[in-house]
Amino acid sequence: MTDPRGTSDSAELTSLTATELVDNYRRGTLSPREATQAVLEQIERRDDAINAFCLVDPDRAMAEARDSEQRWLTGEPFGPLDGVPTSVKDILLTVGWPTRRGSRSVNPDQEWKEDAPSVARLREAGAAIVGKTTTPELAWKGVTDGPLTGITRNPWNPERTAGGSSGGGAAAVAAGMGPISLGTDGGGSVRIPGSFCGVVGFKATYGSIPLYPPSPFGTLAHVGPMTRTVADTAVTMDTVTGRDSRDWSAAPPPAESYVGRLTSELPGSGDSPLRGLRVAYSRDLGFVSLDPEVGRIVDEAVGLLADLGARIEGVDPGFSDPVWAFECLWFAGAAKATEHLTAEQRAELDPGLAEICEQGKAFSAQDYLEATAQRMNLGVKLGAFHERYDILVTPTTPITAFEAGVESPAGGRYEGQRWTSWTPYTYPFNLTQQPAVSVPCGFDGAGMPVGLQVVGARFDDARVLAVAHAYEQAAGWWRQQA
Repeated sequence: MTDPRGTSDSAELTSLTATELVDNYRRGTLSPREATQAVLEQIERRDDAINAFCLVDPDRAMAEARDSEQRWLTGEPFGPLDGVPTSVKDILLTVGWPTRRGSRSVNPDQEWKEDAPSVARLREAGAAIVGKTTTPELAWKGVTDGPLTGITRNPWNPERTAGGSSGGGAAAVAAGMGPISLGTDGGGSVRIPGSFCGVVGFKATYGSIPLYPPSPFGTLAHVGPMTRTVADTAVTMDTVTGRDSRDWSAAPPPAESYVGRLTSELPGSGDSPLRGLRVAYSRDLGFVSLDPEVGRIVDEAVGLLADLGARIEGVDPGFSDPVWAFECLWFAGAAKATEHLTAEQRAELDPGLAEICEQGKAFSAQDYLEATAQRMNLGVKLGAFHERYDILVTPTTPITAFEAGVESPAGGRYEGQRWTSWTPYTYPFNLTQQPAVSVPCGFDGAGMPVGLQVVGARFDDARVLAVAHAYEQAAGWWRQQA
């Protein structure tokens, strides 16, 4: 079968989005087997330098692709992701593959009999799952490196970090090693690497995508897709949302398709799809030190939103940095996740993880309840804010990707600090459980991607994606590939 872009080079196939792949499957101009083979070859070409994958299973992926090919030939595909090469973060359970969570403390030699709910939905949709992507140990930080799998690097510049904790998935998507990857986001972990790697990273409203086993980080932790385009994110959401009996906190599926609402959810049309949309632009949330170049690029992106018809108002949401509350909940979760380890296993932990576990153990029950109270108050404040504004936009991160292999950039205000010091735009919206997406909005002078964050009220996920889609299609940054 001929490559739909007129070339026999399989690397060209890896530039296709999931939506484009399925369109070609439907027309018979490309097969799932060819697409999956191209992705596996791209992994072979590029992953030694990037280290996005901790497990690749070509035989299983190709078997799934061949099964999908037969379904397309008979006109009976399982769904809109049938035959799409996909990857899964090594936090999510996968039948037959170890889920080591980036940790030497997890024994891979045991039965792996369950899929996480989101992985099960991918399989039911016929996706060709090529492997598992890297994570820092227990997904504890905003970069992706650790004792088990080493350093995951940025496809735009391997000297730089991919971000984290879903850095492997974002790097894979950016480098053409599959158009979709499932990650997790407890404090920005799909949006941070989405911004750093120049891809879309979406954290849906908490509970929209069922999660099992329950996260030790509690209701901060979300599952989220990373993709090349917002349309691919919407297709993935249509596939993986909905109830699962194993997650008591899962929300019911939306009444309408996310894909169908990418345009219908907007108030305008034509050249002004955002006409009349009330958009609050908070450049620094009132407390963030923003890199001037990142600020300029995001200002330009917000200008384009205005050109698309949005009513932009520069305004802060009116809260102070909730970092203490977040760290109390996050560090206590890390302590809980490691409480069963032996002294020998603790000695092998990522040193930074070991440090926050000790801090987590020092928090009292009253501290935890105070952090929860601050979280609830923040949610009330943001709920009222979204009565006045449909959407909040911010930078995704105050800086672009920095040196790989360190938790925070050296030689400046963040040196020696925890990862939360440079992620102030992301973790507040884990506390409030709101939907938030990072969409590429340009590149700095060093050629590193910058992300625009679009935030909505709880359960207003469709509008968040619709606004991001309108911006993406007008700006065209998604066409850039590392």
